[in-house]
Amino acid sequence: MENFIYLYLFMLAAFTGYEVIARVPVILHTPLMSGSNFVHGVVLVGAMVALGQASPDDPLQLAIGTFAVFLGAANAAGGYVVTERMLAMFKKK
Repeated sequence: MENFIYLYLFMLAAFTGYEVIARVPVILHTPLMSGSNFVHGVVLVGAMVALGQASPDDPLQLAIGTFAVFLGAANAAGGYVVTERMLAMFKKK
């Protein structure tokens, strides 16, 4: 039963995130994403805490936790790459 609650929370977060991002105009998407890099770090820390709380006997929890850490790290790294590219557009040549 507890795993269904986690799945429900994940689905709710995914749906909410999609709805919020889908309503952002294209011209504002990149500055907003690069400005919110701190959120990616919080997501990564939360994923690491969740992985640390996973039961060593439950391979599903370990797999989901590992996948969450991977996605959180990729999201954080991608945010900084986008920020670097965006800032490079404003440098004088």
